[in-house]
Amino acid sequence: MIPAGKRAAILDALDEEGIDYVVTDETSGRKYTGVVSFPLPTAAVEPVLDRLREAGIDEETYTVIVDAETVISRRFEQLEERYAEESDHSEDRIAKEELQTKATGLVSGIRTYVLMTVISAVIATAGLLLDSPATVVGSMVIAPLIGPAMSAAVGTVVDDDELFGRGVRLQILGVVLAVGSAAVFAAGLRTLNLVPPGLDPLALAEVSERLAPNVLVLAVALGAGIAGVLSLMTGVSSALVGVMIAVALIPPAAAVGIGIAFGIPRLALGAGVLVLVNVLSINLAALVVLWYEGYRPDSWFREAEAKSALLKRVTALLAAIAILSVFLGGVTYDTYVATTTEQDVREAVESELALAEAQLDLIDLEVHRTGSIPPLRTERVVITVGSEPGTTVAGLAARLDDRIEPVVDGQVAVEVRVLTVDRSG
Repeated sequence: MIPAGKRAAILDALDEEGIDYVVTDETSGRKYTGVVSFPLPTAAVEPVLDRLREAGIDEETYTVIVDAETVISRRFEQLEERYAEESDHSEDRIAKEELQTKATGLVSGIRTYVLMTVISAVIATAGLLLDSPATVVGSMVIAPLIGPAMSAAVGTVVDDDELFGRGVRLQILGVVLAVGSAAVFAAGLRTLNLVPPGLDPLALAEVSERLAPNVLVLAVALGAGIAGVLSLMTGVSSALVGVMIAVALIPPAAAVGIGIAFGIPRLALGAGVLVLVNVLSINLAALVVLWYEGYRPDSWFREAEAKSALLKRVTALLAAIAILSVFLGGVTYDTYVATTTEQDVREAVESELALAEAQLDLIDLEVHRTGSIPPLRTERVVITVGSEPGTTVAGLAARLDDRIEPVVDGQVAVEVRVLTVDRSG
């Protein structure tokens, strides 16, 4: 809408840009004298709006940006080519005004947000306890977690404190709701005996995956954050990308709830660290990508404030991720040690069995480790061997113990189980 006294300046600006436009007179008697409509390539929206602000359009001027399916015009094609050449960014990159609106639109109403978060967490908890990957994936589809993360990032780069604050509050609320509802649901299942008595959640593959996260989870979370913000700023549907962000948050939060309900501190700790690292990494990736793509507030003094806020928040995120990464690094190292230790123990056992007078075959090897946090200690080794009928294995456990203890660098209990193998011919 054209403010009174700005008509000539605005239309001159559009003419200078080579833009086709249509002007409709405004007769309502308000402070506007007309309405001007004009088509723009996506890449031209932000620079043209900046040019019109210089001509007299301010933040209070009513402006509507809509998608045009098709524009048939030779001048429009020339305009499209010009801005494609001049733009330093993707031609699909939307204007900051659109970005801000889309980020706001991604955040659903509080009632819907709470209900969908609780439902997704409950379904994820059921999927983990059922050891059902399909159910866990289903829980991610309905999780409404992409909106708050993107809102916080957009609010930072465009200096919108209200949008940033709402995004942060909803992220905290979402994590607390997911963990709390998962814990209550898992505790209810356990109390009502709706899960098998004596069920060990750590024996379930879907749960154990979240028990000891390593540094690779950073790649998952950073990738989710980058994908989320790219989908937002290019106008691509965010539904599938929202699933990716939910992958990083909902199952680990449900695992924390299971750890609380079943009284397994190391599960709650490991999955809790995973949730925190993922939340922080998603926000960090979104912030950096948006700033790198050139999104800034309208005025230069607000840009300075936004840059200062960005630096403070990025520094805080990096510091928090670095601290949590100490745990991830410990888990990664402990996983490496566990793998190499088991391999060394296997080689030591096979060497001793090869020296035995009777034919003994290694059938199975179990290395049991104990501890709440890495590094874990090797406590017991259970060895299952196969022997012919009548074979004596007296003293084998002691000989294997002498072989294994130097490998694990400490005292360890060795248990040998013998299976009789009757071979024909």
